[in-house]
Amino acid sequence: MGQKVNPVGFRTGIYRDWNARWFAPSSSYGKNVLEDIQIRNILEKQLKHAEIARIEIEKAGDNIRVILHSGRPGVVIGKQGREIAELRKLLSKKLNKAVEVSVQEVAKPDLDAVLIAKSIADQIERRVSYKRAMKRACTSSTRAGAKGIKVSIAGRLNGAEIAREEWHRVGSIPLHTIRSDVDYGFAEALTTYGIIGIKVWLCRGEFQNVNKRS
Repeated sequence: MGQKVNPVGFRTGIYRDWNARWFAPSSSYGKNVLEDIQIRNILEKQLKHAEIARIEIEKAGDNIRVILHSGRPGVVIGKQGREIAELRKLLSKKLNKAVEVSVQEVAKPDLDAVLIAKSIADQIERRVSYKRAMKRACTSSTRAGAKGIKVSIAGRLNGAEIAREEWHRVGSIPLHTIRSDVDYGFAEALTTYGIIGIKVWLCRGEFQNVNKRS
């Protein structure tokens, strides 16, 4: 049987950095992990339509810094920075700690696997044909400069009685080649006939400075 490994975790520590950066003794390690999960759950719920690609968490003592990578930073910030100020207040209240929130724009959403997966999920929820959504995502990614993309959709497709998996691939995705910059994204479409899972593998070509950590 083939052993499946998450392409992001496979490359972490080589040229990809960790999404959570902090140090804690063994006595408080579990508490810190649960805190990270709580932060991510709150942000995913509050910023459902802000196209959040990645959430990075940095901790130093009681100070927490959250970096949001978004395809629509204007939605996160809001008019005159009201939305981001509300987020800071909410997180500080929930965690009883000083929380700093900053936003970074994702320059090319068509080259981010998480945003592609979320886009397909959104289309399926709006009853767009899953085949059309898959092909459209693959076409727009290759136009943006992707070397290869694979999209896998599983569940009760079109409301079928029996769940099945269908996939579409364009170009090459060398998963075992560590120097290849392969991104992975997952999203769920909540439909009236059940949850449909979307997985996206995206190859952006060869990473140039593979010996240097980002």
